[in-house]
Amino acid sequence: MISILLNKNSEWLMGDGPEVDYVMSTRIRLARNIAGYPFPRKLAIENKNQIVKMSEAVFSSSKLLSSDALLINMHEIDEIDRQFLMERHLISPEMVSLGEGSAVAISKEENLSVMLNEEDHLRIQVLKSGLQLKEVWTMASSIDDELDKGLPYAFSGRFGYLTACPTNVGTGIRVSVMMHLPGLVYSKQINKILQAAMKLGLAVRGLYGEGSEALGNLFQISNQSSLGIHEQDIIKNLKKIIDQVITHEKNARMFLLNNSLRQLEDKVGRSFGILRNARIISSKESIGLFSTLRMGIDLGLINDIPRSIINQLFIITQPAHLQRYFEKILDTGERDVKRANLIREKLKGLH
Repeated sequence: MISILLNKNSEWLMGDGPEVDYVMSTRIRLARNIAGYPFPRKLAIENKNQIVKMSEAVFSSSKLLSSDALLINMHEIDEIDRQFLMERHLISPEMVSLGEGSAVAISKEENLSVMLNEEDHLRIQVLKSGLQLKEVWTMASSIDDELDKGLPYAFSGRFGYLTACPTNVGTGIRVSVMMHLPGLVYSKQINKILQAAMKLGLAVRGLYGEGSEALGNLFQISNQSSLGIHEQDIIKNLKKIIDQVITHEKNARMFLLNNSLRQLEDKVGRSFGILRNARIISSKESIGLFSTLRMGIDLGLINDIPRSIINQLFIITQPAHLQRYFEKILDTGERDVKRANLIREKLKGLH
């Protein structure tokens, strides 16, 4: 099953869509639970399996989760494959440690996944490239309506959708935008901008969400709560702040171009030189270099490297992807060598 995903390019890594110079991806996640069952942490294995079977039956009649969608049971794959799905943003970091009674359904395009028995019975996720809040919401709302017809959602007229975490009660929606902000980082303005966003009630996380490090100048910005706020208002408020962050990032990049062009060209050139010639490279170092190279592409300093290749390298050079790509278990040192080999292979002939 995992090999099918390995040989495909995820739709959200295509590097197209609105504001793609600044936004890698847009994600909406809906938390839903089935009436009559305790939340997953208090749920017996047999009841978890019942929820998986109930959900699978509904998925089979879904237009958005068609017959070519994958349903993967966590206990049927090893830890590397679970890590692979997390690196691909198809499951959460929390789901990596789950086993029997948990599963994930994944659409052919990988723009839709539904986690079963993670923190909630269902975590519906839609992911697209660039800043596409309206499009992502339309798709998320559609699959939610499809599933609602076949699954009895736990809903309160007073509180809204009932969820395991109080911050998700209400609409159960989490709207996230993955932003690439090297200009603000290099100009040392990033802390001021992100602190302002947090004061406005937003959460700021790293590449893999809560608890993860902000590697590669990538920051995930999302709403904090959903109780008493309409979905459209949450999306509208987030869009307004994201637009402001984009403006600050544009200004920071223009400042660097106008005042530090030589240093910027040198930084981009050195990053490309290291990536194209390194024989050993760590995951953390490579992500930082990919970020600089992507900024060089966005600013027109590099013209013949597709943005999609850099986006894909962010993911396929992660530990589990490397081990599946080379079809063997690798220790840290071996991964650093294989990672360098893979990067040289992908960048061969480009300059």
